[in-house]
Amino acid sequence: MAIEQIGEYEIEYSGVQLAESDGWAAWVEIFGPSHNPMHRQPVFPAQRVAVETSFASQQEAEREARRIAIGMIEEGRHHATPG
Repeated sequence: MAIEQIGEYEIEYSGVQLAESDGWAAWVEIFGPSHNPMHRQPVFPAQRVAVETSFASQQEAEREARRIAIGMIEEGRHHATPG
């Protein structure tokens, strides 16, 4: 599992091997800002993303999970901007 800070958000992403096949799934969890540094505030619970896709490797799944997480943060920032 990789952890990365993107602005005020922290993303965790990973490639998880699928039990029913030889493929890999992309998983993401996103945490937002918190007033307590000892407590992370989940804004997107851990779940599979790109659910229709089975990746050939763990690295491919992780790349896609990261791409999706960053896109979700950017989209959220766009919607939060007035005007």
